[in-house]
Amino acid sequence: MATTHFGFKSVDETEKAQRVRSVFDSVAPKYDVMNDLMSAGLHRVWKRYTLTVANPQPGDQVLDIAGGTGDLSLAFAKKVGPTGRVVHTDINEAMLREGRNRLLDLGVVLPTLVCDAEQLPFASHSFDFVSVAFGLRNMTHKELALAEMHRTLKPGGKLLVLEFSRVAKPLEKAYDWYSFNVLPKLGKLVANDEESYRYLAESIRMHPGQEELRQMMKTAGFGHVDVHNLSAGVVALHMGIKC
Repeated sequence: MATTHFGFKSVDETEKAQRVRSVFDSVAPKYDVMNDLMSAGLHRVWKRYTLTVANPQPGDQVLDIAGGTGDLSLAFAKKVGPTGRVVHTDINEAMLREGRNRLLDLGVVLPTLVCDAEQLPFASHSFDFVSVAFGLRNMTHKELALAEMHRTLKPGGKLLVLEFSRVAKPLEKAYDWYSFNVLPKLGKLVANDEESYRYLAESIRMHPGQEELRQMMKTAGFGHVDVHNLSAGVVALHMGIKC
């Protein structure tokens, strides 16, 4: 029986996707509020930086994986305009529904699809950009997901992975204290779900660090990978170019 990690727990590989789905089913209604509280609004800055580094142009084709409540999908849609296309996807239907409804309330209609990043239902060489923000760490087989993202990009296309990473050494103790003492209590208070936010803190610790993820992207076929540390490494943006 093959096992993988779910936070700090070891579980059967076949169970992880369902466990992650349960977490996001629970947190979906309060996801945006909690993001603002947990990051003091910094997640918006990190996403704006991602868009600046990507530099999409009118007419570009974009696939947003683990797009959830739609922040990046909306930002890309504004840049690529009516001649471009942004496909808003997530494996979790509850999160995708929250995002679709939010986008519709803003008058933005995008193709929206429930799909698994490890088995993307798109033709090879379809997109100029693939983005995944705060979703890669929840995937069971990250190497398969990265290979699929590479496959669906056009030659010269860019993959943008925005994810929690390894914080600078001087901040480790304070960051750990915040993650394991404040976040779960905040989750209980705001979302009535302490355990899901404890898992989210644990999942960050189990995710590959900056250099390990860079090497994983190169193994998946990306010829060039840049790493941008944000907020002292609390978050890192990895940009891979398909040569």
